[in-house]
Amino acid sequence: MLTVKDTTADKVTGLESGADDYLPKPYSEIELNARIYAALRMKRLQDEQLLKNRQLQEMLTKVETLAITDPLTGLFNRRRFENILELEFKRTIRYKTPLSCMLVDIDHFKSINDTFGHHAGDCVLKEVALVLQPLPPRSGHRGALGGEEFVVILPSVGLEGALVPANRILQSISEHVFSEVGERKVTVSIGLAAPERERHVRQQLAQLADVAMYNAKRLGRNRVETAR
Repeated sequence: MLTVKDTTADKVTGLESGADDYLPKPYSEIELNARIYAALRMKRLQDEQLLKNRQLQEMLTKVETLAITDPLTGLFNRRRFENILELEFKRTIRYKTPLSCMLVDIDHFKSINDTFGHHAGDCVLKEVALVLQPLPPRSGHRGALGGEEFVVILPSVGLEGALVPANRILQSISEHVFSEVGERKVTVSIGLAAPERERHVRQQLAQLADVAMYNAKRLGRNRVETAR
């Protein structure tokens, strides 16, 4: 700010009004240039600091994402999913709302790897993950447990309600044309479980879904079974 007003009160008013610097007239051009260069230097330092802070935040976000994400499928990994299940289980006990756990296992996955190679197996895992994403309700959480197993948590959805997305997933995967396995049909076995009030703890809920999934395997695969 360049002005003929040069009292202390005027300077305070000018700076409080938003001026970065205040120079009364008459002024020295040398002093004016020095103040301009000082302001530019401060601006450059601020911009550099903002850039560093943004880069640091992006790096921290990337590291956090890598820590909770399965690198192959992009879904939550086992560690993150166990935390989600714990939180959702506490919520359903506290508010007495429904909760369903869905375990999805690819049928004969070892045979796919042995026949077409591990690259093809990885592609099948990626495509199953893509099929899983839009099908359950948007409030659902999806994760990759490792190997050929996937898990879906459906908050506020009871066992009967979970049968709808489970059967939709079953049909969508069985009808999907997988890119790396030729005409081979890929299917999954799905196990569903829900907590019974406070009788089940989180680990038991996952175990029940696992038992239901193995029942689906035992009964012929490419089917949905519930733990009752």
